[in-house]
Amino acid sequence: MKKPKTTAPAPERKFNIVDRPPWERMMRFHEHLQKNDYPNCPKMAAELGVRVRTIMRDLDFMKDRLKLPIKYDELRYGFYYTKTVDHFPHVGVTESELFALLVASKAITQYQGTAWHRPLENAFRKLTGQLEQDTRFTMGSLDRVLSFRPFAPGDTDLAAFQRIHAGLQKARVLEFDYKNLGARQVQRRRVQPYHLACIDNHWYLFAFDEVRQALRTFVLTRMSRLALTRKHFKRPKHFNADEYLRGSFQVYKGHADYEVVVEFDAWATDLLRGRKWHSSQETTELPQGGCRLRLRLNNLEEIEGWILSWGRHATVIRPLELAERLRGIAEDLATRYVRTRAAARDAAHVPAEPEEQPQLLKV
Repeated sequence: MKKPKTTAPAPERKFNIVDRPPWERMMRFHEHLQKNDYPNCPKMAAELGVRVRTIMRDLDFMKDRLKLPIKYDELRYGFYYTKTVDHFPHVGVTESELFALLVASKAITQYQGTAWHRPLENAFRKLTGQLEQDTRFTMGSLDRVLSFRPFAPGDTDLAAFQRIHAGLQKARVLEFDYKNLGARQVQRRRVQPYHLACIDNHWYLFAFDEVRQALRTFVLTRMSRLALTRKHFKRPKHFNADEYLRGSFQVYKGHADYEVVVEFDAWATDLLRGRKWHSSQETTELPQGGCRLRLRLNNLEEIEGWILSWGRHATVIRPLELAERLRGIAEDLATRYVRTRAAARDAAHVPAEPEEQPQLLKV
């Protein structure tokens, strides 16, 4: 008895939507129309390796937005130009839009070392590929007068970053070793990733810790041996990163309620003016050229270091707890640097001035 013939399954069709940007597809359609080839959607989809409905959307854009004179010939089963079209229309941009495009291209450099850098560069090239030649030349000229220089960006393991991105996209649990700030040993963590954010040139993952049963914030540079598990989880609909960080100065989450008031001198005020440091920020100009900054925070951890960075140009008015903490730090620094100066004098065999000895004891 003969065995029945078996039909091999048809090979799975691969779509290269990313490799064929919309403008390239429409340009190809335009070329066929100019040659009177009477292209149709199924033929163009097969030629470009995309879905038929993708070509239909391109065609609608060409007719409705670009106002190209395209009609369908029912006898030839294809489209044609009802009148001569010498040039395919380009996208016109204003000077402000051109400058915005340039800023966007420079901003992409901040994503170096992440999974998004190459897709962003590719997307930008596809967008600018639609511009007229003289516009691209102008943009190249402006390129020399604008740059982004992120301050001390954190190193990011690209492979780990891609696993985190997959965990966020597919709602899968992540496992990794994590070193808490100042700790000597690492701990194995198992988390449900909710949100990834770049804050002050550092990448942070907001995730639910399955062991601690609480939401935690993790710095990517302190992760190691990161693995994407097979376990899926249901992401809560109520989580919102902006709402979660509403009372934080940057990323640290507290549970208190502080009204923080800081006075700045005229020098610092000129640097502060026009900048938004926090959503609760209120700024009052003072008569002598200084200003008073008022914030509402749920912790004092991050604002402490920020105020210290202003040195003698900033003075905490309230809360008293924050003022006391800064006073303690100032005293510790004074003691430390008096000792440093004394050690330097000893090393250089320079006798200490008489008034310096009791000053060290007072501090």
